[in-house]
Amino acid sequence: MPNEPTLGEVMRRLEDVRTDLKDDFRELGVRLDTKVSFERYQLEQAARDESLKLLAERVKGIEEAREQEARNRRDEAQRAADRRAADRRLIFTALIAPVLILVLTVYLNAQGAGA
Repeated sequence: MPNEPTLGEVMRRLEDVRTDLKDDFRELGVRLDTKVSFERYQLEQAARDESLKLLAERVKGIEEAREQEARNRRDEAQRAADRRAADRRLIFTALIAPVLILVLTVYLNAQGAGA
């Protein structure tokens, strides 16, 4: 019988178990209070999906604007190249061609005068 606990010791152990269970249930209650309801979860999911959709649309708009800007730059560069080519033709026809005709005329007159 010396190995068996006394009534006071049994009561202390039961009181400790009761206190531990009480603390565990209190902690469980706190954890359950912090859980989110399913309706709120669905609303948060819908809001997040909507914000992601808006963000994707915004990114798409920015990308399209950049592509349009790049196209505009390429078109402007092409127009500038076309203008430079037209200017070269104009310079040739307005300046160089008359000089060449003048030189050819002088040459032919010189050839005709010497003959």
